[in-house]
Amino acid sequence: MKKISVLFCVFLFVSCQNFGQLNMVTDLPKDLKEVSGIETIQGSKYIWMINDSGNRPKLYGISKKGKIKKEVFIEKKNKDWEDLASDEKGNIYIGDFGNNENERKNLRILKVDKSDLSKKVAKVKKIEFEYENQDDYSPKKKKMFFDAESFFYYNNNFYIFTKSRVEKKYGKTSLYRVPAKIGHHKAKLIAKFDNGNKHDSWITSADISNDGKKVALLSQKNILIFTDFQNDNFFSGKVRKIELTHRTQKEAVCFKNNDTLFLSDEKSNGEGGNLYTLKI
Repeated sequence: MKKISVLFCVFLFVSCQNFGQLNMVTDLPKDLKEVSGIETIQGSKYIWMINDSGNRPKLYGISKKGKIKKEVFIEKKNKDWEDLASDEKGNIYIGDFGNNENERKNLRILKVDKSDLSKKVAKVKKIEFEYENQDDYSPKKKKMFFDAESFFYYNNNFYIFTKSRVEKKYGKTSLYRVPAKIGHHKAKLIAKFDNGNKHDSWITSADISNDGKKVALLSQKNILIFTDFQNDNFFSGKVRKIELTHRTQKEAVCFKNNDTLFLSDEKSNGEGGNLYTLKI
C-alpha cells in the first residue's frame, strides 16, 4: 500500500507540472543528471546519451521508458563532452570540444564504431581540428567566439555551431565544416547567425533530420528550425523560432523522426533531468 501511495504521489507531481509545448516522455536516472548530448542511431533501439565534463567517460543506451540498458566505457577522458552525432553506418561521434576559455588546442571528435556499442569498453579514433580563423589562444573577452556545444554529421562532414562567450553577443553562433575522417583538420567557416544577446541565447545542441531537410538548434529560450537552405549553408534558408515557455537548462536535442524532436535538460534545483518530445 505504501509503495502504491509513493507511485501515486510521483505521478501526481509530474502530471501537475507545466512543460509548455513539450511532452514529457520520462525522467532520467540519477546517473544522467547532466546530459549534454543525445542521439538516435540507425539500427539501435536505444536513445544514446552522454554527460558533460566532470562525469565518467561513458556512453549510455536508454530505453524509451528512461531505463539504462547499456553502458559503454570510452577509453578517453571526458575533457568536455558536449554533443553526440551519428552517421548512416551507425557509428557514433562524441563532440569533445567544449572550450570555455577559448584556449584549447586539442579540440576533437571521438569516433565510436558501431561494433563497439555492444561491448563494455570501446576504443575510439580521433578527428582533431582547429578553427581556421582563431590565431589567439588566450583571447580577450571581446574575442571569445570559439567555444562550442553543438554539432551533427551530414554528407561525410561534421557541422559545428559555436557558442559565444562575448558579453551582449551570447547568441552569435558560427557554422564550421570539418571532414569526417581521421586526422587533423582546419574547421572551415561557412556562415554566422545571431540568436540574441543574453545568456539564454547560447546554442547548446544541434541536429539534422534524416531526410536532410531540417536543422534544429537548441538554446535555453528557443528552438531554431532551418529549412530550404542551399547546400550546407544551413543559415541561408528560412528559419522558424519556437519560443520555449518551459525554462530549464536544456543541453541536448536530436530528431526522433523528420517531424519530432527529442530534448533533455540537466537536473538542477529540483527541476529538469527529463526526456521530452516536441512536434515541429
